[in-house]
Amino acid sequence: MTVLNRLYASSGPEVIINTLQINVGDNVFLLCQGYDDITATTEAGEKVTFIACPMDIALPKRNTDGTQDLKFALSNVDGLVSTAIRKAVNTKMRATVTYRQYISTDLSSPSSVPYTMAIKSGQWTSLQAQITAGYMNWLDSAWPRNRYNLVNHPGLRHLQ
Repeated sequence: MTVLNRLYASSGPEVIINTLQINVGDNVFLLCQGYDDITATTEAGEKVTFIACPMDIALPKRNTDGTQDLKFALSNVDGLVSTAIRKAVNTKMRATVTYRQYISTDLSSPSSVPYTMAIKSGQWTSLQAQITAGYMNWLDSAWPRNRYNLVNHPGLRHLQ
């Protein structure tokens, strides 16, 4: 039996460790699900330490509706990460989250391809922050991207 078969059957010593890398401006927050901090190697070969944090993660659905969202909830006891995310959402500043999975017995690289998504919205209470991140919604976006109008392209007035 392979490690992955044993892992998904829940009969071995290995566990899946979910991690989040949250980038808000120049701030980078590295969080992992569980009770212990871990030091792991990213897909770029960089060794980083993920800080243990109470969190829950709902992975995006694999469908074709164009809105694949990663939803996660973080403990808001200290409010450090959630405050940075809230400021980014309110000021329309770019904030991204990268989701990685590791196997507890092999922290040399992520066990699957990481997801990197833009943070779109969130809800905050005194105990937790619920954040939604997602890819660009291609089905609800306009095409062509550049709209030609008289404000941006005054020469259109003379075309017939």
